Amino acid sequence: MSRFIITGAVGGSTQGAQAPNRLEINDFVKVEDQWSLYVQALHAISTISQSDLTSFFQIGGIHGLPYVPWDGSGEQPVSTQGWEGYCTHGSVLFPTWHRPYMMLYEQVLQSHAKDIAKKYTVDQGRWAQAAANLRQPYWDWASNAVPPPEVISEQQVTIVGFDGKKVKVDNPLIRYKFHPIDPSFPSPYSGWQTTLRHPTSSSPDAKEDINQMKSVLQSAQSDITTKIYNLLTRVHTWPAFSNHTPDDGGSSSNSLEAIHDGIHNDVGGGGQMADPSVAGFDPIFFLHHANVDRMLALWAALNPSVWVTSGSAEDGTWTIPPNSTLDKTTALTPFWDSSAGYWASNEVNITSKLGYSYPEFNGLDMGNPSAVRTAIARTVNRLYGGPIMGTFSSAALSSHQALHEHKAAPEISDEGRGAVATGDAVPLERHDSPVRADQAPSGAASAHQPNNVIWDWTARIHVKKYEVGGSFSVLLFLGNVSEDPHAWRTSPNFVGAHHAFVNSSPGHCANCRRQHELVVEGFVHLNEAIAKHSNLGTFAPDAVRPYLKRELHWRVQKANGEVVPLEDVKSLEVTVIATPLTLEPGEEFPVPGEGVHHHDITHGRQGGSRHSA
Repeated sequence: MSRFIITGAVGGSTQGAQAPNRLEINDFVKVEDQWSLYVQALHAISTISQSDLTSFFQIGGIHGLPYVPWDGSGEQPVSTQGWEGYCTHGSVLFPTWHRPYMMLYEQVLQSHAKDIAKKYTVDQGRWAQAAANLRQPYWDWASNAVPPPEVISEQQVTIVGFDGKKVKVDNPLIRYKFHPIDPSFPSPYSGWQTTLRHPTSSSPDAKEDINQMKSVLQSAQSDITTKIYNLLTRVHTWPAFSNHTPDDGGSSSNSLEAIHDGIHNDVGGGGQMADPSVAGFDPIFFLHHANVDRMLALWAALNPSVWVTSGSAEDGTWTIPPNSTLDKTTALTPFWDSSAGYWASNEVNITSKLGYSYPEFNGLDMGNPSAVRTAIARTVNRLYGGPIMGTFSSAALSSHQALHEHKAAPEISDEGRGAVATGDAVPLERHDSPVRADQAPSGAASAHQPNNVIWDWTARIHVKKYEVGGSFSVLLFLGNVSEDPHAWRTSPNFVGAHHAFVNSSPGHCANCRRQHELVVEGFVHLNEAIAKHSNLGTFAPDAVRPYLKRELHWRVQKANGEVVPLEDVKSLEVTVIATPLTLEPGEEFPVPGEGVHHHDITHGRQGGSRHSA
């Protein structure tokens, strides 16, 4: 039987790269020819019949609803007790399953772009080349948590028409219009004619509150950036990297999936993006997942000897039985690589062989893993950690200056630079008398004192995934918590959150009932907020412990803004961990020591640590 064979996009080139680049969306919208083709190609796949195998609806539906086979991959679900979409959430295949998924989407878009390019009556060579180079852009939420207007607010966008003149067209990125709504959709999705982000209600006439979405994303920027930096620099095992089940590998850092879950919730609010059963129908889904894939590429370059290890299927999928064992040879259904077989994780570890690359790898000798690792480490420090040597975070520097207004700002020279910053970095010159690790409010240590310890404070959250009955967030605060829940996410005391990305219709989700005990894990890093709010001037445990015991608070809120009383989330456990960090000679990143659990900080409170000491 004939199958749609997934090859990814083909042809094209980027100077200095082994394959054409996927570009960050803020850069991509400025590439006039590719942007013009992309908008038209997305419009084309969004308006063809929803029954077409390669329509936007059919591709989006692979992820979850309408829970039907795609291209003959499993005529019936292998178990009615499992998740009946194809997506491998909560398993070791989470990062790699999405790779051929993105290849499929990219391949279909490029195919339409090539046909569209032939219709141009001017500069035909330019348009043919633009189609060959076209790859799906990514949205780097760790650098730019708020997407550009072309993604979230512009109802029309400017492109170049077939005659070479600029023209305004409807923007296919801000929503998908169902034609028709699929009968499998539960409420409220059954009443919404389009995808919505932060809908104002669950009624059919709901509107989008884009300003609220932007505020939520802006407030999450520091949290997202810090989580990504710690993921890339401190997580070194596949189970800890790949998925949100409890196994951080001792890193006190989030998995890629846990960070991914938060973007879904923050973008969706009560809309489709915050529900795995329908998230694939929002066009921003693919911008988001292109960046998830990019993070996999960056992490793999930093950990070249690590790839998929075996693990449980947990919820299972349309074709994978619940609790079966998965590994790098497991078929990534429904993505055919031939008429008789599927892509597997051991075949998708080199992006250039899949037809694309990312700008961070341009000019690198990909045959030299050590050199690639060094280059990517520098890039990660620049993008997400600031200059690693001798910097303070901007928030910590402000705290330090407030405590020492009568002194000149401390200085650290290039050769004396010492540790890692979280957040925006501010370079300093060398102290005549270096700040001791137990005094530094920022995470800076002197290279002349490599044994200085910087204490990194993190809140670990464990909670049952299906306890709330839909997507939700555990929000952390330092200081007073507003009595108005609508103000929580934009409060100056908001620190960060752990998010659960959950099917909102348990009646349509057998695994939500069967897997009620399934626990997910996440972390919120506290140092930047401690430096900003505490005025302690130190991260030393003797000072930070009583401060956190007094000022650390948490709340639970559904993705649609509804408050969940803490007493209704009996599984919730918030535990504080302090990890000593040092910057060893020759290391690109801080080296963590063994974390210390400070159970007393949260013990005795609803949702606090189960242990007293």
